[in-house]
Amino acid sequence: MAKDGGPIRVVGISGSLRAGSYNAAVLKAATALAPEGMTIEIAEIGDLPLYNDDVRVAGYPPQVQRFRDQLAAADAILFVTPEYNYSIPGVLKNAIDWASRPPSQPFDNKPVAIMGASGGILGTARAQYHLRQMLIFLNAFPLNKPEVMIGAAQTKFDEAGKLTDEATAGFIRQLLEALRDWRNRLA
Repeated sequence: MAKDGGPIRVVGISGSLRAGSYNAAVLKAATALAPEGMTIEIAEIGDLPLYNDDVRVAGYPPQVQRFRDQLAAADAILFVTPEYNYSIPGVLKNAIDWASRPPSQPFDNKPVAIMGASGGILGTARAQYHLRQMLIFLNAFPLNKPEVMIGAAQTKFDEAGKLTDEATAGFIRQLLEALRDWRNRLA
């Protein structure tokens, strides 16, 4: 439970903007698989401008401030990332760069879980490891286990983007339960 006794509020971020994104579909599935006492709100990062410190110094653009406020109000964060060139997508890095600037960067002391889906066999393993490195610098608390790296994603969703693979649904449930427990342990 959150500090106020209410549900644990998780902000979910998909690192893919593509309409048919497997990672967006995984995040949507997670909202339905969340354990009792947890809500997942999906953050919009597609409207964030490219990071420019001159703009930040002049004042956060409204869409950036909205994103930062969303993260600050969350009890935990859930990243769902594809893997581009052995790392996270630029759009996700851009969102992290905007959110992580002073004052009061909202990743500090925040429990975080990571998962991702790809058509390949490794299921975003390298991207997730790069994201973990960033989270260390941001003083976030990434959940170590379970790791959810969904390979061959094209075989796990129907044409409408609905998760159809029960084993994958089970892995997502386990991750969300572990994030709930991790958050409660850190609270």
